[in-house]
Amino acid sequence: MKRYKQRTAIRDHAAESALFSRRAIVAFGFVVALFMVLLVNMYKLQIVQYDTYETRADDNRIRLIPTAPNRGLIYDRHGTLLADNQPVFSLDVIPERVDDMDAQLADIQTVLPLSAEDIDDFKQRLRGHRRFKPLALMNQLSEEQVATFAVNSHRFPGFQVDGGLKRNYPYSASLTHLMGYTARINNRDLQRIEERGEDARYAASRTIGKQGIERYYEGALHGEPGMREVEVNNRGRIVRTINAKDPIAGQDLFLSLDLNLQLKAEELLAGRRGAVVAMDPRDGGILAMVSSPSYDPNLFVNGISSKDYAALNNKDRPLINRATQGQYAPASTVKPHLALLGLEKGVVTEKTKVWDPGWWQIPGVERKYRDWKRWGHGWVDLDKAIASSCDIYFYELAYNTGINDISDFMGRFGFGASTGIDLYEESSGNLPTREWKKRKYKEPWYIGDTISVGIGQGYWTATPLQLANSTAILANSGRRVVPHFLQGVSIEGERLPVPYPEQEPMVLNNANAWHSVQRAMYLTAHKPGGSGYNQFNDAPYKSAVKTGTGQVFGLAEDAEYDEDNVAEHLRDNALFVGYAPFDDPQIVLAIVLENAGWGGANAGPVARALFDEYLIPKEPTP
Repeated sequence: MKRYKQRTAIRDHAAESALFSRRAIVAFGFVVALFMVLLVNMYKLQIVQYDTYETRADDNRIRLIPTAPNRGLIYDRHGTLLADNQPVFSLDVIPERVDDMDAQLADIQTVLPLSAEDIDDFKQRLRGHRRFKPLALMNQLSEEQVATFAVNSHRFPGFQVDGGLKRNYPYSASLTHLMGYTARINNRDLQRIEERGEDARYAASRTIGKQGIERYYEGALHGEPGMREVEVNNRGRIVRTINAKDPIAGQDLFLSLDLNLQLKAEELLAGRRGAVVAMDPRDGGILAMVSSPSYDPNLFVNGISSKDYAALNNKDRPLINRATQGQYAPASTVKPHLALLGLEKGVVTEKTKVWDPGWWQIPGVERKYRDWKRWGHGWVDLDKAIASSCDIYFYELAYNTGINDISDFMGRFGFGASTGIDLYEESSGNLPTREWKKRKYKEPWYIGDTISVGIGQGYWTATPLQLANSTAILANSGRRVVPHFLQGVSIEGERLPVPYPEQEPMVLNNANAWHSVQRAMYLTAHKPGGSGYNQFNDAPYKSAVKTGTGQVFGLAEDAEYDEDNVAEHLRDNALFVGYAPFDDPQIVLAIVLENAGWGGANAGPVARALFDEYLIPKEPTP
């Protein structure tokens, strides 16, 4: 029995030893397997995927920060600075680094002077903004405000003061409608930037050209961004700069603008609604462009307040560029163009005379079309018709010519189409045709419509820029130039001119017609009885001009226009076109004064002052 128990105990011990050995082997194999997995993973992490994880590690301590380029400067033709950049500090917020935005915004108001309107504006801009990109909360911090924030910066993670440059316009409202302005990049701008694939180019930019030259030449003015590779600590603060690529500043632009002439035009239009366009007919360079009233573009640079913007939305419409967007009946300023058509078509000659008793009738129709001079001009030829602005002559010319020829011929002068000027803000006006009226009003064209068009009224509208452009074609005897502002660019410090190709000239079968119309415009300024004689006959230079008075509303057939009893906004517009010197045209003018009355009496003196400013040499100041 005792032996039996001993043998049983020996068997049990052997079984337990065998079981333990098997378990030990399995455990050892499991440990070896785990160790092999660890070795394989270490190999993959440290050798196979080394580059990937090295980049991720560097991202925790190395960052690439884009740096904004300096925006190009803008000068006039004489090198006078029109738009520059000034240093400014802003308080920015990186949304993804702020845990409780509302609490932080409430707290920052105890440190810096931020109004509820400022906070609301920031929250509105925050919607749709990329959380990893800085967003300006406060612009134009003073040195004291920068110091105050620096002391309290530990309380505001994700908030930072950043230095940069802001656009500045030294002549403010004097150049707004042609210069335009820059303003903060909004969501619509971002969408356009993405569509053009320029995200990287604008990574560090906060503003973009919004109007005028600033918008049209945004690509040249903006420049190319640089990049800084920096090392940061665990709080995101920059420890050191590892590498840097300097940004490339935008190109400096030189405009054809003559600042002195621009300021003179603004002075002459002060307090009046209207526009002035001065152009060099030799190359199309715009010498001056004024739209009155205007506004200060600096209001928009850092974001205009609701109050200031509401003040600009008034009945005088200062936000509209009247020179390129204002649409006015051209009135008598287009009578030289119509006379040229009559000569070209053989409807009239230089010696054709029309009897003007003060009224004109369509054959077989009772209605009488009145001349501006109630007792008439008597017998009128081409010279007298233009110089005295005889309506009767042009009623008959339009009747004998017809709307089809008028529309086709005036289209060759650029009416009814954009001029191609380097501004996006341009209207094409309206050059009426039979098809246009049928399409717009579902009505046929009547002969009475043609008669109104024959004196620049009715459905015909044009911008002051179109009037200047068409007058330049007259002055050049058909040679065309493209109206433009850009005259030169600065490349590596050298001012280089910008060439503009010659346009296809306007060729007439009757080549002498140009001289005939030019002579009539000359007589308008230098013959007694001419509508511009009182303003221009004593000038030390010779000029060719045409005045106009544009109706704002229609009168009944037998009604008389009485300016004293008409509301101010319904009074006639005063217009003027002309060029000088007569034998060597150097400047073309187009002027519209809204609700000012007679063109010769009101727009004429403005034109004379501008011709004098540009053509008469100034005595040197001691």
